[in-house]
Order: sequence, then C-alpha cells, then structure tokens
Amino acid sequence: MPSTSPDLALPAAVLWDMDGTLIDTEPYWIGAETELVEAHGGVWTHQDGLSLVGNPMMVSAGALQERGVDLPLEDIVDFLNVRVAEGVAAGIPWQPGAEQVLATLHEAGVPMALVTSSFRMLAEPFAAAAGRFDVVVSGDEVARAKPDPEPYLTAARLLGVDIADCVAVEDSRAGIASALASGARTVAIEVMQPVAPQPGLSRVAALHDLTLTALGRVVRGEVLDLRRAS
Repeated sequence: MPSTSPDLALPAAVLWDMDGTLIDTEPYWIGAETELVEAHGGVWTHQDGLSLVGNPMMVSAGALQERGVDLPLEDIVDFLNVRVAEGVAAGIPWQPGAEQVLATLHEAGVPMALVTSSFRMLAEPFAAAAGRFDVVVSGDEVARAKPDPEPYLTAARLLGVDIADCVAVEDSRAGIASALASGARTVAIEVMQPVAPQPGLSRVAALHDLTLTALGRVVRGEVLDLRRAS
C-alpha cells in the first residue's frame, strides 16, 4: 500500500463489519446452525445458512426455531456464539488482505471501529487479538441491529467523528443496508452473497483493493467498482 502524503485524503474513520468481511466465520455459523437443527430432528442446508448471513442474532435464532429447534431464542443465540467462538479461538480465520489493510490504516493513524451483529462474547476477543480497533459495537449492545443504521451511527458517535466522513466495509445485504442508511461511504466485498449495484455503493474484489488511495477516492465521494482488479 502507498505511504501517506499531505495531499492524500483519508477517512475520518473506517468502520468494519466482522463476520465474512474481516474473518471467514460464516462456515462456523452454518456448521453450528446445522448441528443444532439436526439435533432437534430437522434439516438445515448450506443455502439455509446463506439466507441468514448478516441477520441480527435473534432473527437467525427465530429461523432455527421455525425449523424445529425447541429452545428459547436466548439459548439458541448462546449456543451459536459459543460454537463460533470455539472455532475462532483455534486460530483467527482472516480473510485475504485483512491483516494488511488493518495494519496500514493503523500506521496511517486512521481510527477504526468493529461493527458487528455478533455478540460481545465473540467480538471482544477478536478485537483484542487484532489490536487495531478503537471501538467495538456488537449486536447485543444496540437497540436496533443491522439492517438498521444504529450500529454504524453508534460507532461514529463513540469515535467522535461525522458518519459522512467515514467509510464502512461490509459483505452482507443487511450490513450494506445498515451502512448506507447511516450515511457512511460504503464499500462492499462479495463473499457469501452476491452484491448488487446500488447508488453510492462501491464494490471491491478483495480487501487487497482497499489501498489508502482507493479509500481516499471513496471518502471524496467516488463510487468504485474494483471487482475485476488484479
């Protein structure tokens, strides 16, 4: 990535989704969902799991109840979070380019927040291990989770910056909707779900594409499509 220069525009902050965007935890979530549904005599497919990507935890738990999981919503959420936390504890499954872009932004002095639908029990250990985040906003600490804009607005408020001067990076439909609704400049990376073009939405092929120059262009209002970037 390029070094900073006096005329390089940088975001006031970069606000990061966690699951799917920075770390490849979606297989852990789908595996935990499958385990729980099958333990209660039901069937859960990979496509079923994809349909829940980015949803608030209670919404996902409700979907599992509808497939026959005879447990309170809170117990379902706890089970899923524990299973995924066990997977992450065995070794952070970084997405390609994630560590590099976090390190570059940290060295450039750009504040960063982790904004996730996952609960604090999973988000906090990851944030501590990564060592790059100034703020963590988890799904159990907001009144209205993604796709509502509250999580991203909360992150900007805690960082003391204007959301319009921030770049949010997401991969799911619910997360993209949340980021766009908050007023953040929004970048999407296609991981588990197709990312359709939307007004104001930049799209990248991989986190390697998020150079300081590219982020500067986004924060100045350009809408990028770097999905075919080499």
